[in-house]
Amino acid sequence: MRVMITGHKGYIGTVMVPMVQAAGHEVVGLDSDLYRNSTYGKGMPEVDEIIKDIRDLEKEDLRGIDAIIHLAGLSNDVLGDLNPELTYDINHKASVRMAEMAKEVGIRRFVFASSCSNYGAAGNQMQTEEGELHPVTAYAISKVRVERDLAQLADDHFSPVIMRNATAYGVSPRIRFDIVLNNLTAWAFTTGHVLLKSDGTPWRPIVHIEDISTAAIGALESPREVVHNQVFNVGINSENYQMRQLADIVGKTVPNCEIKFAAGAEPDKRNYRVDFTKYTTAFPRHRLRWNATQGAKQIYESYKTIGLGKDEYEGPRYKRIAQLKLLLSTGQLDDTLRWRQS
Repeated sequence: MRVMITGHKGYIGTVMVPMVQAAGHEVVGLDSDLYRNSTYGKGMPEVDEIIKDIRDLEKEDLRGIDAIIHLAGLSNDVLGDLNPELTYDINHKASVRMAEMAKEVGIRRFVFASSCSNYGAAGNQMQTEEGELHPVTAYAISKVRVERDLAQLADDHFSPVIMRNATAYGVSPRIRFDIVLNNLTAWAFTTGHVLLKSDGTPWRPIVHIEDISTAAIGALESPREVVHNQVFNVGINSENYQMRQLADIVGKTVPNCEIKFAAGAEPDKRNYRVDFTKYTTAFPRHRLRWNATQGAKQIYESYKTIGLGKDEYEGPRYKRIAQLKLLLSTGQLDDTLRWRQS
């Protein structure tokens, strides 16, 4: 298949592209490349690409494409709070507009990277795909709205597939330090402290970005009757952790570090445990394999290899909201988060 991956230059996309290629598909990337100054180490994949904001997508950009894996968007809860209306414009409205155009030009499979953060303030009960959604941030609300609107587009010729990914982690050419396992490991490596910003009790499922990519390939390749207009939680049941448990894993991985709580640490409203049985049953050929212990070790070894320092970790290069604020303050982006013409 000729597959368009939106957000192919992002944290997940730079890992997913070579995996989709290795699965035998031709990839076309679409990305505005907001984080062009945030490459970590080496290994950016080479691929045919369109450098364009998804809000500016045209039907002609989609001609000849067989399927879409849609990753692009403002990428986490804190970043969504930078400007909630922009989050809704990019993550919701532009996503649905792209899906509508995809349907019009005859693209049959549309794999949407949604999020388990849609469960939000769900508490300790395990959440299945049929569970009630409790989004508490602009980011999660935007994902819920896309899911709703994609379902309305589904018909005999257009199959949306909703992949509710757990919280991502792992090493990438466009690494992020603003997600939990990467963040805790970076704190431990650069400061000797595993810093918890909540009281350590909230539950959060996590999933490696290679496993997210494996799941997307499964959604791409599986028969229509398995995936048509279906929602799948993406992760492994054993990979639901309380934040304190993740801190303990990092503490055992990074030598000579201790767990500390940030000043004023309180319970996080985002508290949810997720059931991934449906995914495991539907995609037996696309098993997920990573766990937090393996992930913390991979991340730690990467930081050692790159020689990560505290100044670099705390700087704007690998933190999405800080990078965007820098690009805005220096005039490289306009207030709609589009690149200014040089």
